[in-house]
Amino acid sequence: MNRISRVLLMAGLAAAASFAQGPFGPLTSNAPPDPATVVQNQVQRLTNLLGLTTAQAAQATTIFTNAQNAIAPLQTSRAQAQQALPAAIQSNTTATIDQLSSTIGSVTGQILDIQSKADAAFYAILTADQKTKLGTGFGGVGPGFPGFGPGGPRR
Repeated sequence: MNRISRVLLMAGLAAAASFAQGPFGPLTSNAPPDPATVVQNQVQRLTNLLGLTTAQAAQATTIFTNAQNAIAPLQTSRAQAQQALPAAIQSNTTATIDQLSSTIGSVTGQILDIQSKADAAFYAILTADQKTKLGTGFGGVGPGFPGFGPGGPRR
């Protein structure tokens, strides 16, 4: 193997290794993390960012766990409707397309409602200093912490 081939091989291996990294470190499976892990990671990020007290972290864990538990069946319903939609499109069944699209929209709205109320409950337990640290971006608008609202990464 010549020098150029070795360099290209090493570059390819480095690229492959970087693609195997997920937002929480190396990917160990294709399955998303369980809700408890999602909440734990979220509360840890918020603790690091805002300096949450132990009591605030416990409250945040409860708030976000309750939201995750309420969202789980809705996500299942939305996923089922999204999986059925391509078949309805291919068969040009307008009534089914209308029904599935309506279901997806309604369920997405319900999920957003639950997440936004959880974000509001969390925001209410913060001190004035923590709210300042969080910034004006709370709710997904502006340059604040990008973990809340409809555009945040926890969605």
